[in-house]
Amino acid sequence: MNSSTLASVSRFGVVAVCLLLSLSAFGQRDSDQSDMTESAFAGLELRTIGPAFMSGRIADIALHPDNPNVWYVAVGSGGVWKTVNSGTTWTPVFDDQGSYSIGAVTLDPSNPNTVWVGTGENVGGRHVGYGDGVYVSHDGGATWTNVGLEASEHISKIVIHPEDPNTVWVAAQGPLWNAGGERGLYRTTDGGKSWNRTLVGNEGDDRWTGVTDIVIDPRDPDVLYAATWQRHRTVASYVGGGPNSGIHRSTDGGQTWTELTNGLPSSDANANLGKIGLAISPQQPDVLYAAIETDRRTGGVWRSADRGASWQKMSDRVAGGTGPHYYQEIYASPHRFDRVYFMDVRAAYSDDGGKTWTSIADESKHVDNHALAFREGDPNYLLIGSDGGLYETFDHASTWRYIDNLPVTQFYKVAVDDAEPFYTVYGGTQDNNTQGGPSRTDTVHGVRNADWFVVLFGDGHQPATEPGNPDIVYAHWQQGNLVRADRTTGEIVYIQPQVEPGQAPNRFNWDAPILVSPHDPARIYHASQRVWRSDNRGDSWTMISEDLTRNQERIELDVMGRQWSWDAPWDTFAMSNYNTITSLAESPVVEGLLYAGTDDGLIQVSDNGGDSWRKIEVGDLPGVPDTAFVNDIKADLFDADTVYVALDNHKYGDFKPYLLKSTDRGRRWKSIAGDLPDRHLVWRLVQDHVDPELMFVGTEFGVFFTVDGGGKWIELTGNAPTISYRDLAIQRRENDLVGATFGRGFWILDDYSALRDVDAETLARDATLFEPRDAWWYIERGVLGDNEKGSQGHGLYTAPNPPFGAVFTYHLAETYKTDEQQRQAREKEILEARGDVPFPGWEQVEAEGRQPDPAILLTIRDADGNVVRRLEGPVEKGFHRVAWDLRMPAPNAIGDAGGWGEPQGFMVAPGTYTVELAKRIDGVVTALAEQQSFDVVRMREGALEGAEPAETVAFWKRLSDMQRQVSAANQVIVEARAKVDSLGAALARSTAPAGELDAELHAVSQRLYAIAEQLQGKRSLTELNEPQGPTIGQRLFVAMIGTGRSTYGPTPTHERSLEIAEQQFDEVRAELNRLVEQRIPALEDALFEAGAPWTPGSPVPAGID
Repeated sequence: MNSSTLASVSRFGVVAVCLLLSLSAFGQRDSDQSDMTESAFAGLELRTIGPAFMSGRIADIALHPDNPNVWYVAVGSGGVWKTVNSGTTWTPVFDDQGSYSIGAVTLDPSNPNTVWVGTGENVGGRHVGYGDGVYVSHDGGATWTNVGLEASEHISKIVIHPEDPNTVWVAAQGPLWNAGGERGLYRTTDGGKSWNRTLVGNEGDDRWTGVTDIVIDPRDPDVLYAATWQRHRTVASYVGGGPNSGIHRSTDGGQTWTELTNGLPSSDANANLGKIGLAISPQQPDVLYAAIETDRRTGGVWRSADRGASWQKMSDRVAGGTGPHYYQEIYASPHRFDRVYFMDVRAAYSDDGGKTWTSIADESKHVDNHALAFREGDPNYLLIGSDGGLYETFDHASTWRYIDNLPVTQFYKVAVDDAEPFYTVYGGTQDNNTQGGPSRTDTVHGVRNADWFVVLFGDGHQPATEPGNPDIVYAHWQQGNLVRADRTTGEIVYIQPQVEPGQAPNRFNWDAPILVSPHDPARIYHASQRVWRSDNRGDSWTMISEDLTRNQERIELDVMGRQWSWDAPWDTFAMSNYNTITSLAESPVVEGLLYAGTDDGLIQVSDNGGDSWRKIEVGDLPGVPDTAFVNDIKADLFDADTVYVALDNHKYGDFKPYLLKSTDRGRRWKSIAGDLPDRHLVWRLVQDHVDPELMFVGTEFGVFFTVDGGGKWIELTGNAPTISYRDLAIQRRENDLVGATFGRGFWILDDYSALRDVDAETLARDATLFEPRDAWWYIERGVLGDNEKGSQGHGLYTAPNPPFGAVFTYHLAETYKTDEQQRQAREKEILEARGDVPFPGWEQVEAEGRQPDPAILLTIRDADGNVVRRLEGPVEKGFHRVAWDLRMPAPNAIGDAGGWGEPQGFMVAPGTYTVELAKRIDGVVTALAEQQSFDVVRMREGALEGAEPAETVAFWKRLSDMQRQVSAANQVIVEARAKVDSLGAALARSTAPAGELDAELHAVSQRLYAIAEQLQGKRSLTELNEPQGPTIGQRLFVAMIGTGRSTYGPTPTHERSLEIAEQQFDEVRAELNRLVEQRIPALEDALFEAGAPWTPGSPVPAGID
């Protein structure tokens, strides 16, 4: 043996031999460690319920230059969406990336399949999310790469060189809440591998000044214009301008810049410019337009006819509403010179370069417009993005079409009621009212837009419901304008608490808290800087605290690192009230034990219903800055002394999750943030009502749970996009977790109760089958037809119901694999260790090819132990869910689809059932876990009293048995006819004398036709749809169609139809069996004796003596 061979053997010995010696019998579980990981729980999928009847804020739109049906839409806080059919259907293409907040989307003009996205919304609002840089996709959004500028946080524009796709310019506004970061105009010439900042503020100030817009000269890509923007928002105030805002021009591809001031307000040394929008005329690119904000929401539209060398003010138009920081986009029409469009609360257009303006008609359309796209060759077409979603017009805004299938609503808060059989979900939205809708429906369509309704107008915030009375709902629009809504009448009563003469006015937070007492459903709490209590559902109020905040003068607080005078560019309309209470809690264990949290770093505790309060500085909590905002405070559901608080310091540029617990009513605290990721600031915490250690938190980028009180947190990633969960609620009856996301609507984790039983020991077991939730027994409605969208087209928005019937949850400690899969896994380890992979041998390869896949079996039994259904489930490691539709097995013969789609059986009766979990490996079935029981419960009764469910199901069983027999008979006839045909061919190749066998073959064939006629009718009449006497099949159809879609039970007509079918079929079955068991085999034997060849379906013949 030579040295190389010895080296090879040695290497193989070290790396592979031990692995091969561990070869086990098929079915041995993997030895990977089974930890509490995201992947282990991915099978617990979240379910979206929309809605889309009101959509959400659109930041940018990019239309494919060669295919007008392909759109990319940047949703301000809902990712990137793509349609290939002009909005008929949509695909979210950014769900798995690091950010959900989007400011810009741009297509490469030289290759529109390359898509650039800038993350971090492009407005300066109090509620915006933050991004993590620039992304690019080279395959139309299928895959993405982050190419840098992660610290920019807000990107508002991306421009791509028309001839060189590697040259890209990015307008980075930079952080909104703090100084520094990556802000300014960035340029790459290598496709994003490296970036150079070439422009920041007028004086090089990169602390507070970024770039908000950029346009390129279509004739000369070296000529660019950019707008800088100095701004800073704090929790208390907002300054939206400064001396470093301005307009700049580059003539060398963005390498150097010159500020443009001639005729602009920036030429005034005392001017403070704010947000600036830019546009360049496609027809005459020397002409530029600028929408400029100046001090105190003043400003106007300026026009330059000489490439920015000089400017003329055309009008005083500036964006209103919440302020220019929210709008200011200006677009030059590609169809008409000097027509410009201005984005605002109500958009407008000018046909004279901005001198005079005409409001764009917005009847039946949402206001608050942000983005606009044009269609080449059609000057009357506009696609506009607003706070309410997308709209398109084909007649220049005379009429609008709403794109009603884009579920990107921004919810601040959520509440659930206890309506039966399905609870209602309520949420307050950003600029889209307070909405309500069902958690699920009883239709085959799921949750549609038509199932949703508006509770209250305006920006919605915290709703609340009254336990035991789902007709009472509380809602409010911003800053504490509280109402009580009566679901029975649709009426609302304004119930905001009012101060007495001489008292300081209320200061309500933008998102003021509402709390229904856990001790008295008629008692509610509301808070401004004070806490208010009502014992009669808001009809009257008692102030139970004085001012619980720091009560500061916010104008005196630092902005941009210093104090500003009253004459500074404050935007008071963009500022929320400050020094307010943001969160309330009452202990469910001790009545009157109250907690209040503020936006200025205080927690207040009252042990006596508000008679006195004890102040806690959040800066005294371990590791918490004194500026932290109280996002949420929760009293423990079980222990009177325990309280939790979620704190938020992101409005000071600190995105760390702060989550703490006290076991002595706030005197001492410890962090339970554990391993929550960085940047995941915590919005909300909820505690399970059964297991005190099971909790959920909603963070800026996901939802997490813990089973050990915060020691370890696991993200729920199943079917979940990257999105901000601003609020969470638990529907206790259903054990559902409901999440309010800020840009993707509501998401529900149905029946999370399995998590109560999760611990290391449980996950280490081979398998665990968890107790199922009871299942409703009913027939799903088809209000639009029998399928999900009826005949409404693919554009109809529907969100899925949970699977109908009983849902079984189980966990597998490891994946069950075939021998081949196990061998391949071992060989992969050898290759990764750079070892030699041995040949397993022909015997093993052959055995692997014969081996069936492993299976997980779920067996459902009735109360008497009879098996009513077998199901199969996934064999992979982790959690899984399998649904049983409450139906018995389909009776159709194998090969007979029944002509009505996928065959299915009839439903079982209401009652108690059990489910068992087992594995099947090489044909051997082994139990894996203890069986679980559950009930199937009748959901409703009809307007007319029908049969008892047991009687109905008994009839269904008779009907199913009859269907099984008739379906089998139909298949037997098909196979018998094929057999007779093959026997005819065999007869022609035999040595049988003509006569006797020919006659018998003909007779058998005719009897098959006669039997088929009894079952199915005469073929000639059927082909022309001519009436004929009822056949067995028709009798059976009457009974099936009459009872299969209802729980009413059989009528006498149905009973008689089945009875006749049964009687007539007895004779048919007997003759058909005689044919296939006696006459056809006898023919076959006679033909073979006459030297005929073998025919399909016959056994292997013996030789001829």
